[in-house]
Amino acid sequence: MIVLFTLLLAVAALTGHTWVNAAGWLRRPSDRPDDVDEPVAVLLPLRDEAARVTPCLRALLAQRGVPALRIVVLDDGSTDGTADVVRAVVGDDPRVTLLSGVAPPPGWLGKPHACWQLATRADPAATALVFVDADVVLAPHAVAAAVTELRAACATLLSPYPRIVVATAADRLVQPLLQWLWLTFLPLRAMERSRRPSLAAAGGQFLVVDRAGYTAAGGHAAVADKILEDVELARAVKRAGRRIALADGSRLATCRMYDDWPQLRDGYSKSLWASFGHPGAAAAVVTLLLLLYTAPPLVALAVALTAPRMSMVALIAYLLGVLGRVLTARATGGRWWPDALAHPVSVVVLGWLTLRSYHLRKRRRLTWRGRPVS
Repeated sequence: MIVLFTLLLAVAALTGHTWVNAAGWLRRPSDRPDDVDEPVAVLLPLRDEAARVTPCLRALLAQRGVPALRIVVLDDGSTDGTADVVRAVVGDDPRVTLLSGVAPPPGWLGKPHACWQLATRADPAATALVFVDADVVLAPHAVAAAVTELRAACATLLSPYPRIVVATAADRLVQPLLQWLWLTFLPLRAMERSRRPSLAAAGGQFLVVDRAGYTAAGGHAAVADKILEDVELARAVKRAGRRIALADGSRLATCRMYDDWPQLRDGYSKSLWASFGHPGAAAAVVTLLLLLYTAPPLVALAVALTAPRMSMVALIAYLLGVLGRVLTARATGGRWWPDALAHPVSVVVLGWLTLRSYHLRKRRRLTWRGRPVS
């Protein structure tokens, strides 16, 4: 019973922290920003994205409130006609430049190298750089709002996290964990104020940086061999003495990260090992998550008839965990009903994906888009 009460108090504290983050500390860019009077370059790396880049490009061309907007697209060795799709969509729009990327040299992974090529070849006059992935669709005011929030936060790097579009059961189980993890375990206000590189988070789908600060931090060259180049870039910015910030970007952008379960499985497997670092740390974190969020409903069911008080304590712990998911979904434009009720299952799937990630990395079998990542 003492162990259950301890778990209950821990889950209650974490859910309380989620509420504080969501209600008070999470930045929310305006959906009616003023015009941005500085030159901005939107940078779009593409590798075999012919099937889904069109909505992204059309949204970029429809941006409002940024008179000095330039869009630079990099075709990173695509073999599916991505460049042809880009040309067909943008036509002769003078704001768009299409570049052909070169293969990453030794010591570089594909995504950081593509982003670095874009950053170094963007208009030198651009004072803000906006990195966008092909699976992101921006609202018409998104770039103006994100750059405005970057300046308001006095930050070098702002990560406005998009609303993740979920369609399959796998999506609904796994994808909401992204926002839930950083809203539950990351003190957002302290992260902004602290200079500790370890206290950092970012999402590379939609990332806004001050160009001078980005250059001072070494840009993507500083994270050339990092699979989580977005988080490592945020850490590099902090090491350079600059500030970072997270924001709810659900009103600015949507993102459908994966089309099916194999893509989702492989996408998480390629990077979870890098999120946790040492396997021992991963084992400790996953074990703790299972104890806090998966064990309570199992205990509640197992002792419902023999120990009703114990069952009630376990049930309350489970419901508090569900509440954390509800708070996260409401704060970031996500779906909460009935998905939040399956939170214990989501944690189990996360544990399995983490185990798979380390297993594949140990055997040097991790790849993405046809390139090795470990």
